[in-house]
Amino acid sequence: QVQLVESGGGLVQAGGSLRLSCAASGRGFSSYAMGWFRQAPGKEREVVAASSFSEGSTYYANSVKGRFTISRDNAKNTVYLQMNSLKPEDTAVYYCAVLRPDNYAEIRYRGQGTQVTVSS
Repeated sequence: QVQLVESGGGLVQAGGSLRLSCAASGRGFSSYAMGWFRQAPGKEREVVAASSFSEGSTYYANSVKGRFTISRDNAKNTVYLQMNSLKPEDTAVYYCAVLRPDNYAEIRYRGQGTQVTVSS
């Protein structure tokens, strides 16, 4: 069992930046594929970024490519999402997740979520 706790959400103006953090408990963190997905009211869930266990492979949704960066510190069991040039359409609840390594769309565990609100 893995527990994930996100932090770092908040309210920011368009063009601003936020960094989300996700602390994981439980064994095996360094072997997990980790990622972030978001859920906005009335919209489908979207995996925005993912990282293989070694960070050798990363994935970004087209909607965030060039603006968001995922990173991880396996020694601290922590994964980060640096979000720059934020847009109002980035407003959503952001969840940290353990993903299936060969299919990032499959979420195995998730945190409780953190709200990100981008004002125009």
